[in-house]
Amino acid sequence: MDTLVFLGTGDAMGVPRVYCDCETCTEARSTGRNNRLRSSVLIDNGSGFLAIDCGPDWRRQMELQGNRTMKRLLVTHAHFDHIGGLPEWADSCRWMGFRGELYAPAEVIPVIQRQYPWLSGHIDMIPCDDGITLDGWQISTWRVNHGKNGYSYAYRLEKEGYIWVYCPDSISLTTEETRRMHGADLLVLGTSFYYEAAELSTRSVYDMTEAADLLEKVQPRRAVYTHMSHDINLEKDYILPEKVTLAVTGMRLPLCREQI
Repeated sequence: MDTLVFLGTGDAMGVPRVYCDCETCTEARSTGRNNRLRSSVLIDNGSGFLAIDCGPDWRRQMELQGNRTMKRLLVTHAHFDHIGGLPEWADSCRWMGFRGELYAPAEVIPVIQRQYPWLSGHIDMIPCDDGITLDGWQISTWRVNHGKNGYSYAYRLEKEGYIWVYCPDSISLTTEETRRMHGADLLVLGTSFYYEAAELSTRSVYDMTEAADLLEKVQPRRAVYTHMSHDINLEKDYILPEKVTLAVTGMRLPLCREQI
């Protein structure tokens, strides 16, 4: 049985913020429940894994999981909090003597190559716009609105009748952008704030109040919120839809319908 592992659950800046003494950041420095590395997940199949995104906390995330080798990666978009660990991954590929496989939408790959032109010496970058199959998962991807930050991509993964969607960076999605989310067994969605008061035009990720409206439309059997800023304190109780869980670093979820 495959297991989804949350390597990181934080927004672009992570938690704690180095400059901040709010309740969330203070707790993150003590018991650490709110300590959030940049958002990333992996699918553990028992003998290997497939990761999604490789941010600047990648090395620490691998160490926390006891992983010494990463061979395959999906990338949602080319922002630093999702690709900042690629040089370290490339270096590990070089030392271990294999070429990594990076799968991303075709328009994302040149952006990565411009930022890190040496990566292609150790990593193959493979477009996945037309869909791919990895570890038995049929994977499709599509572009989603990322607000003031442009665009990102979501992934839909299906295996043996189980469907889940990973969409960490999006906001104000259209009917077409949510079409492949409908009826998923699991939706992993980015929600940086509980309620973000800033003008919509300045924002880039759903807040939890808006996410509740989205869930009402697409009706997943279960949802997990990730990509959370220091606005979210896991020690507090929030008004959330019944089927929602807030992600915690290291959380593991079985990817099978019987366990929901």
